[in-house]
Amino acid sequence: MADRAPARARILGTGSCVPDNVVTNFDLAKRVDTSDEWIQERTGIRERRIALPGVRTSELCEDAARRALAAAGVEPAELDLVVVATATPDMPFPSTACFLQERLGIRGQMAFDVTAACTGFLYGLTIADQFVSTGKARRALVIGAELLSRIIDWEDRGTCVLFGDGAGAVVLGPSEAQDRGILATRMAADGSFWSILNLPGGGTAHPTTLETVGAGLHKVKMHGNEVFKVAVRSLHEMAEAVLAEAGLDGRDLSLFIPHQANRRIIDAVSKRLGVPVDKVYVNVDRFGNTSSASIPIALDEVVRAGRLSPGDTVLLDAFGGGVTYGAALLRW
Repeated sequence: MADRAPARARILGTGSCVPDNVVTNFDLAKRVDTSDEWIQERTGIRERRIALPGVRTSELCEDAARRALAAAGVEPAELDLVVVATATPDMPFPSTACFLQERLGIRGQMAFDVTAACTGFLYGLTIADQFVSTGKARRALVIGAELLSRIIDWEDRGTCVLFGDGAGAVVLGPSEAQDRGILATRMAADGSFWSILNLPGGGTAHPTTLETVGAGLHKVKMHGNEVFKVAVRSLHEMAEAVLAEAGLDGRDLSLFIPHQANRRIIDAVSKRLGVPVDKVYVNVDRFGNTSSASIPIALDEVVRAGRLSPGDTVLLDAFGGGVTYGAALLRW
């Protein structure tokens, strides 16, 4: 008897959660030297969601997870794997995935965090894909979640205008059809660019002290011009790689969902790929850059709006600090 081909992993349900608190560009202009026009011209962002004090990343994870589980028709106890992608965990340890397990009232399955900045969700998706497609897990929960408002310098107009809080989740399971599910993923990193986007304090390089806090080392540092150039090149490279693996190009896509960091980056990559404007999903204007949460939040919006039909081809593409970058191609 011939060996049975591995199953494809397929997204069974999506969910998301963003704080109710909306902070507009006009609100930020009251705190720092900026304006709505300045922010929109450079980033395309109009507003973002900022969590109120006391909210934990695991809380956003739970809300997004429960919505994804409900959409998939899966009970928490049916999960075999929980992966949380975040750069803003509840604590350095235990993992936010373990806190999420407790919130969901489950135990026993593998649960861990992935730290790959804005590419984190796609890293987590790729890991879960391996478990599901090889039969090591039947149901997997993958979440991208961030409370970036906790690590932003609210006096730095170059960074504080960019980021927002939120979480997005997907439930994966084996596809009954070989032509549906995750067609290809490609992940990469280049540590030589670590300095263009980083959070210096809090680790062993700069442990938490009064001096490191006073020096602002526990806030995000970014060199925007360098990030822009490396991001466009890396996003394009990863997208072309997964499309080529499937024998497709940008014109074959039903929808392109890039990381929602900056409208200019999105437009530059879409143009290089040849993806028509009406097939590029953008919500950065409403949420800002939510890092690892941006793609799953956007995907959940698309699904709940009824924009995807069985057989549609969807490209997910992300870039983040590290630098990390990656893409995933799905057939819905």
